[in-house]
Amino acid sequence: MSNKAFGGLALIEPLQRALAAAEFHIPTPIQEQAIPLLLEGHDLLGCAQTGSGKTAAFGLPILQHMVCSPRPLAARSTRALVLAPTRELALQISETIAGFARHVRVRVTAVFGGVNKRPQIAALTRGVDVLVATPGRLLDLMNEGWVRLANVEIMVLDEADRMLDMGFIPDVERIIAALPAKRQSLFFSATMPPDVARLARTMLREPRQVEIAGSVATTPRIEQKVLFVERADKKALLAELLAGPSVYRALVFTRTKHRAKELASVLGRAGVKVDSIHGNRSHSQRQQALERFHTGRIQVLVATDIAARGLDVDDIDHVINYEIPNEPEGYVHRIGRTARAGKQGIALSLCDSTEVESLRNIERLLAAALPVHAEHRYHSGAAAAARAALERRRDGGGPSGGTGGGGGRRFNGNGGNSRGAAGRPRPAGAAPRSGTWNGGARGGRRPGTARTATPPGRGRRPA
Repeated sequence: MSNKAFGGLALIEPLQRALAAAEFHIPTPIQEQAIPLLLEGHDLLGCAQTGSGKTAAFGLPILQHMVCSPRPLAARSTRALVLAPTRELALQISETIAGFARHVRVRVTAVFGGVNKRPQIAALTRGVDVLVATPGRLLDLMNEGWVRLANVEIMVLDEADRMLDMGFIPDVERIIAALPAKRQSLFFSATMPPDVARLARTMLREPRQVEIAGSVATTPRIEQKVLFVERADKKALLAELLAGPSVYRALVFTRTKHRAKELASVLGRAGVKVDSIHGNRSHSQRQQALERFHTGRIQVLVATDIAARGLDVDDIDHVINYEIPNEPEGYVHRIGRTARAGKQGIALSLCDSTEVESLRNIERLLAAALPVHAEHRYHSGAAAAARAALERRRDGGGPSGGTGGGGGRRFNGNGGNSRGAAGRPRPAGAAPRSGTWNGGARGGRRPGTARTATPPGRGRRPA
């Protein structure tokens, strides 16, 4: 953690005042490293996770440039463009930057799909200083003549790897082609697959690089476990995990919107305070669900990857992968929703026999084996054995560690004992157990204490 105060980063007084009023005193590592470089006008390649403080890292220098280099706004134009993969993230970024701009005359607007265009067109008519946009809606407005990018001085591409996952890279390339060649470019991505690295090379000129040491996937602040379970037992295991005494606010991930809807319905009938966000829900429904989660009116939020992108709620103590993500990078993004602002978090992954290859790909990305938690009554020896067989077949050993339950290897000494074959009968009349997962005591955290990073003034650190 940084020991330098924001006062040492050469930010102008109105921005310092906004930060002080919001009680933001100590910058995060990416803010401390990136802000001086951006104030000097360098292009930047930033490798950092969601929740590391990227919005302030680029938002504060953008605002300072707007104030210190004033220019009249042309109609339907913008001086700074920020591209984000989802409407939730775009809205969040715009609200955060607008909060930092409370003492300066800078116009900030967000445009994104799923809502009526007319208010967005009205805001763009006179021109804006900072435009935050999703690629699809921005292209629509460009094609209709409502926004022009010829005057862009600063361009930010946020969460580039998620742009790739969602198929937005061609749209992003079309937008970049419409920008002036002379500009400052900022590129942020948590991971750097080949297509993302290629895009960075075409977009940036002699960039300075800022990489936050230690990815979220390997941080000791996130206690990670995999639980082998048969697919038919997943709902029952999830219900027991959520009933544990350490679970106050849990984010549960599924791969499909159908599964998210179904799972939220099942949990709701079981008495869990739950809501969901997925592609079939409107923007207003998603925002209502996020607000209920943020305020503690619900304990559990079930989400798909795309719908949850941009979700920024502190004090999520558990992330549960009800289904293992197909793309290993998705695992990194998912578990990064917990252990924010220096807190501890727990990430649990429920893995059935059909998902062991996806699990193996995640471990290859992390260059480490996920510890196995086998001490639960739904443990599947068959799934654990399938995982061990895959490891032996593919590379004759895989990640180092001990043996795991059901014939696998016990990773990091946490595998537990084998419970035998999948579907082992449970004792007749056995009472449901709560508190199956007791790791990671929350240190007195109570429901309703979460805070979002936007707008400023709700916590100690900017987004």
